[in-house]
Amino acid sequence: MADYHFVYKDVEGSSTQWDDIQRKLGNLPPKPPAFKPDPFAPAEDEDSKPKDKNWIDHKTEEQLEDLEDDVDDDRFLQEYRRKRLAEMKQLVKIAKFGSIIPISGSDFVREVSQAPSDVWVVVILYKDGYPECGVLMQCLEELATMYPATKFVKIISTDCIPNYPDRNLPTVLVYNNGAVKANYVGLHTFGRRCTPEGVALVLCQSDPVLNDGQSEGEASREAVIEGVRRRFIEKVVTQHENDDDGSSSD
Repeated sequence: MADYHFVYKDVEGSSTQWDDIQRKLGNLPPKPPAFKPDPFAPAEDEDSKPKDKNWIDHKTEEQLEDLEDDVDDDRFLQEYRRKRLAEMKQLVKIAKFGSIIPISGSDFVREVSQAPSDVWVVVILYKDGYPECGVLMQCLEELATMYPATKFVKIISTDCIPNYPDRNLPTVLVYNNGAVKANYVGLHTFGRRCTPEGVALVLCQSDPVLNDGQSEGEASREAVIEGVRRRFIEKVVTQHENDDDGSSSD
């Protein structure tokens, strides 16, 4: 009578002697590693963390507002906390807009007339299908990115002013503190060749319309004008270098 040896799995997932033999012969895949739970690590107590510069850097604005009592005894942390709060508030101010916001006639009072008194609003009246509107829109899109503390909005002309003549397109209105400060009718008002730099100079002729959030008032206007001049010179130099490269390769 044959001597049979029966092997079985007495624990779910454990390997039998037969399985081990078959694995050695290559008939079964390798045995999966035994499950081991991650070592227990207690959550770090917030109060146990060292109160230093890095600790403050990881706080939100709201958390920093609530930290005043926690750093009373450390003059450096008090000052650094105030500095971080000022930086965060400035970033929020700078990042207000940054693009052209499409509005309808029903939005106009809320978005333009009732804008905060410290915000300049540039409104472009346009219609699709007019090349001149497209040219000016491209310039304003670039300026909206460069000067995110200035609000740029666009509205279809007849949504803003019923029966507004198409011959006046594009039209730009500049608002501040609920009042119209300037208006520019037609693309030609921005120069023979409409560029972002040319539009910026026209908008800032007498008022600090464009603002990058780094300065305010007259200082902002002067910074815009100086920046525009610098970029214009850089473009001229680049164009001149490109022309030289093209002529030398001929």
